[in-house]
Amino acid sequence: MLRVVLVGTAIAVVTFALIPVQWIAVTFGLPAQRRIPVLYHRIVCRLLDVHVSVVGNRVDERPLLIVSNHVSWLDISVISSVTPVIFVAKQEVAGWPLFGLLAKLQRSVFVDRNRRHRTPDVNAEIAQRMSDGEPVLLFGEGTSSDGNRVLPFRTALIGAARDAVAAAEHVRKVWIQPLSIAYTGMHGFPLGRQHRPVVAWYGDFALGPHLIGVLRRGAIDVVLTWGEPVVFEEASDRKAVARALEADVRRHTALALRGRAA
Repeated sequence: MLRVVLVGTAIAVVTFALIPVQWIAVTFGLPAQRRIPVLYHRIVCRLLDVHVSVVGNRVDERPLLIVSNHVSWLDISVISSVTPVIFVAKQEVAGWPLFGLLAKLQRSVFVDRNRRHRTPDVNAEIAQRMSDGEPVLLFGEGTSSDGNRVLPFRTALIGAARDAVAAAEHVRKVWIQPLSIAYTGMHGFPLGRQHRPVVAWYGDFALGPHLIGVLRRGAIDVVLTWGEPVVFEEASDRKAVARALEADVRRHTALALRGRAA
């Protein structure tokens, strides 16, 4: 428990030191609002002893929508440590103690799944962020998995790409790039199928005990793989694009889990 206390205290100190700085940056629209979360999550990963390996590169073209699989609450820090992004999160996250505040300060877009008639409004907000040059990331599965597989991608929010094309006269296409996240090892040993749920947070797992478990263990290896971007235009088939993204993420995840990421 000594590690839990020390690491937890260090993360708390960094968190509460940077919250007011990020609040000021967001309130006044300063460029630092994009850089501070990257710095913060890099520090968190370092304190948690999470080692991130990156395969491939994020494209520089804009507007950009990134679609990833989802395994754990840890995904947020892992992804944010390598690139500035705006996350699309479920509405419940906004009300979580501390985590909700952090999500808001990272300028997340919140989706209320119980009010599907609001999907066009959410898509419009995502489209506006992308049109402003912000990379937006959504978890294609709509939920988290056990880390051993990739669940089917949902297509509704990929409609934001279509809305971005339709809403702005100067936008003729949107780049959508798949991103695979795979937790591959712990303490230098391969993380086998039966042990991967130690890192994965899904189903009815309580957040508190799971977080403490990650704090206690540390030394986690994770591989992020950027796939080939897809160009989305007004005539593009949303469902076909979603299937292509899902297949790409599933392939890269399987390769990473087998130690063959490339």
